[in-house]
Amino acid sequence: MKTFDCHSDILVDITNKRMQGEKNILKKYHIERLRKGNVQGILLAVWVDPPYTNEPTQRMLEILGAACDEFQEIKEYADIAYNVSDIRNIQKSDRLAIILGMEGLSGLKGNVSFLSALYRFGVRHAMLTWNEENEFATGVGSTNKERGVTELGVRALNKMEDLGILVDVSHGNEKTFWDIYENTTKPFIASHSDVYNICPAARNLKDEQIKAIAERRGVIGMNAWPEFIDNKKPSAEKLADHIDYIANLVGIDYINFGFDFCDYLQAESLSFSESALTTTIGIEDASKIPNLLEILTTRGYKTEDIEKIAYRNIMRVFEEVLGN
Repeated sequence: MKTFDCHSDILVDITNKRMQGEKNILKKYHIERLRKGNVQGILLAVWVDPPYTNEPTQRMLEILGAACDEFQEIKEYADIAYNVSDIRNIQKSDRLAIILGMEGLSGLKGNVSFLSALYRFGVRHAMLTWNEENEFATGVGSTNKERGVTELGVRALNKMEDLGILVDVSHGNEKTFWDIYENTTKPFIASHSDVYNICPAARNLKDEQIKAIAERRGVIGMNAWPEFIDNKKPSAEKLADHIDYIANLVGIDYINFGFDFCDYLQAESLSFSESALTTTIGIEDASKIPNLLEILTTRGYKTEDIEKIAYRNIMRVFEEVLGN
């Protein structure tokens, strides 16, 4: 069964390796595992990783430039999709459909109009912030619980909805989440977040947040990062528990995948984490996605329901926000 992974940091790996003189990174290091997992669509995020958070604009430009060069070289394996028709046409040619996203807008330095430039570049998804406070919003790493989306952030949200850029609440603190809810009208997503009531990590969603995303017809991407699955023994089975929980709370139509696999990232990029674990048993990388689908089958999920989780739900959101 084909899948769409709604969150990946592969662009960081592409950028780091290209800066060391390598080329064709996706082909050499990633495409085989993605194909084993039957990943036919993926959201690649521009993430200013921790070694570079003090110079976000420089790092953002490095990643965007590396992505441009890389995608020119791998046309036979993957291509950028700008709308739903592009996704389907790329997949029909047996290639990986890529949606470009922004994991935080710190690199914009408060320049809302640069969202138009990113849109022309191909960006169709964005979070206002990663874990930090910036000019637009407040991430989960902030100690200021009363700070959420700024006035500039509201302008950015309006711009994103006008352009057709999908809004993502993952990494925002609770105040940011509810400010986004109050200042948007279209579906928004939590691309890579799990359930707080199962695993009380700051990045996970509480019941009212899950209900709000469902009310807005968005989706929640199930995250395979171990810290968000279980405090003691994270596993693919326990990730399936998060799927069960959301399905029972709001229904199957608001779940998708945002695996956030980090098996290929260097230690410097993962320095934000206090855990020694970087992979989850049973779903260590993209090639192991079928394991999770099999678990859902054994739990009684119908093929139609698994298809919704695997790709149909996020395609519905893309249709409404990105258009055909």
